[in-house]
Amino acid sequence: MSERQAPFYCPYCGDEDLEPLPADVAGGGTGAGAAWRCRACLRAFRLKFVGLGTIAGTERGAVR
Repeated sequence: MSERQAPFYCPYCGDEDLEPLPADVAGGGTGAGAAWRCRACLRAFRLKFVGLGTIAGTERGAVR
């Protein structure tokens, strides 16, 4: 098992200047769902993988 991949870009402004929020800051922490801060737009965000699946009513390999 490997470590989770860090985000490369801010989902709001697209900048690459990201840093993890420290554990002592509200919303920060480590592990699954750790928060990140963009130094360019000053937004904090958290990324979460929801899972794998299909949209109801679609079949694998169906042409859209």
